[in-house]
Amino acid sequence: MIMNSETQTLAQSKPVPSPQVLERSQKATFGGGCFWCTEAMLEDVEGILSVVSGYAGGHVKNPTYRHVCEGTTGHAEVVQVIFDPVKITYKRVLELFWRSHDPTTLNRQGADVGTQYRSTILWHNEAQKTMAEASMKEAASLFARPIVTKIEKMDIFYPAEDYH
Repeated sequence: MIMNSETQTLAQSKPVPSPQVLERSQKATFGGGCFWCTEAMLEDVEGILSVVSGYAGGHVKNPTYRHVCEGTTGHAEVVQVIFDPVKITYKRVLELFWRSHDPTTLNRQGADVGTQYRSTILWHNEAQKTMAEASMKEAASLFARPIVTKIEKMDIFYPAEDYH
């Protein structure tokens, strides 16, 4: 697990997981608009060990918030979630993702507009890919319009700055 000032702050407000919990922990990465909003929604959920805002899916190394907001790097604002699969399943984390934003609006969440605000699920393994695809089919019944969320393989995650 990557530790930065955000995850250290979370670690101070939550019990420090045991080595066994850390060993079995899994990653999930999502984009659903403003990463700070998604992070705030997920960080207090039981079984979620940490949530780190960052960038993924672009073509520039070490992007900054300013560059991502210009819309030229190709990155999405995302959160990387570390969770304990004994306490919360990936399926449940996906359910929270669908309810955290409007996955029917292309490159937009509320007043935030641009490709950096796209709805995306970035899978870390084939099992996550399969579950994400099934979850999207199930979630379709929750919305009046078609879901535009992209499901793509996770490549590189860049933690965001502590400010923006």
